[in-house]
Amino acid sequence: MSEPTTLLRAALRPRMIALLLLLLAAAAVCGRLGAWQLDRAELRGHAAAQREEAARLAADPLPLEDVLAPQETFTGDVLGRKVVVRGEYEGAGQLLVADRAADDVPGMLVLTPLRVSEGPDAGAVLPVVRGWLPLAEATAALAASAGSAPPAPTGQVEVVGFLQLSEQAGTGAQDGVVDAISSADLLNVWDGPIYTGYLVLASSDPDQGERPTVLDPQAGDTGGLNIQNLAYAAQWWIFGAFAVGLWLRLVRDEAAGGPPRGEDPAPQAAPEPAGR
Repeated sequence: MSEPTTLLRAALRPRMIALLLLLLAAAAVCGRLGAWQLDRAELRGHAAAQREEAARLAADPLPLEDVLAPQETFTGDVLGRKVVVRGEYEGAGQLLVADRAADDVPGMLVLTPLRVSEGPDAGAVLPVVRGWLPLAEATAALAASAGSAPPAPTGQVEVVGFLQLSEQAGTGAQDGVVDAISSADLLNVWDGPIYTGYLVLASSDPDQGERPTVLDPQAGDTGGLNIQNLAYAAQWWIFGAFAVGLWLRLVRDEAAGGPPRGEDPAPQAAPEPAGR
């Protein structure tokens, strides 16, 4: 008898079928427990990320010079960092960033160069997104003042905001408008060493007024999985796979052990008497 046939006969024996149903039920329970642990991993990971995000937004700002230097590579740990810097806005170099919606309302960002005035990086230029304007208001500002927008505070200012990575180069500045916040593009417009990121303004001293509208802090990553619960989920799924594998092993053992209990082996021919 071939091996597949032997295995099939062993698998179809009543006690092996009963054992299969029992182990399949156990595997289903393990699978459900694994899925529950995966849900827990997502919920706990999301909650932990939210706590970290809240702590990031509430943290005291660090001096910009301690976080990023002009022309220094912008690394992942810098993204979203809350910093403070002192300097003077150069209103003549102010630009509007096209095609930037807020809450699905079309508009433009107000981008102003801030000339750093203190510390080792004095004289460098930091692009600052001072806020957002609805499209109609931004268009009117462009038409009325040849590329200007709500004026920036004059004299020394202290600004607090969140760092973002410079965007890929666009088409450059045209008539007071750019299509990307790109340090490579802005270097051709503003003099001096420039940072490889830009600042999204959160607060200013002195206050810049109601316009442009200051953007809400950009949310960081609030996803992720809790490693401990993820490990528990994997363990439950491994237990479920083990239950199915155990039955397959028992079938092979059953097939190798001969006929099932209660069955007589096939009769064998009696040996012929010696000497005949």
